[in-house]
Amino acid sequence: MTKLVDCRGLACPQPVIQTKKAMAEGETVTTIVDNDTAKMNVSRMAGKEGYAVEVEEKDDGIYLHLTKAGALPEQTTAPAPPTEGRVGPTVVLIPSEGMGRGDDELGGILIRSFLHTLNEVEPLPDTIVFVNAGVKLTVEDSLVLEDLQFLEQRGVEILACGTCLGHFGLKAKMAIGEISNMYTIAETLLGAGKVVAL
Repeated sequence: MTKLVDCRGLACPQPVIQTKKAMAEGETVTTIVDNDTAKMNVSRMAGKEGYAVEVEEKDDGIYLHLTKAGALPEQTTAPAPPTEGRVGPTVVLIPSEGMGRGDDELGGILIRSFLHTLNEVEPLPDTIVFVNAGVKLTVEDSLVLEDLQFLEQRGVEILACGTCLGHFGLKAKMAIGEISNMYTIAETLLGAGKVVAL
């Protein structure tokens, strides 16, 4: 029997959380959302959990029909607890437009230098997460856009907090990476072998 989850009107990351709870109770779930960001976030999460996603757009909402396509490896859904010397992805967390505290102009110079330098060093981070004012670095006319584009081309995942972009009125101006949600951001940070917070 299909589990129906009505997430219309719910703020991020509730559609993802409610859908994941329903997925734990059955192999077929239909989630109703009312915006493209929620559609993308729920679809991405469901895909990672091994579900096929069929999107049906109706007048009263976007219906996401999720069907279990096959079991994923156990560690994907139930990560092992952290241990000393843990090996895992490296995640860089960028919470502002600048690097460090003190002088804003200097902070802007430093963050630009840092992101440019990432293209010159090894190993590359696996993911860069932008939150709060840091999301301003992912939009059109950003002074670091070219460096971020090069990093993405080299396989670095770029996630920008959707709530933060919405707060600053920048969703339509985002020019690099994926609009993400706090569920995915928390999962990314907790699943990392190393987090570098600027």
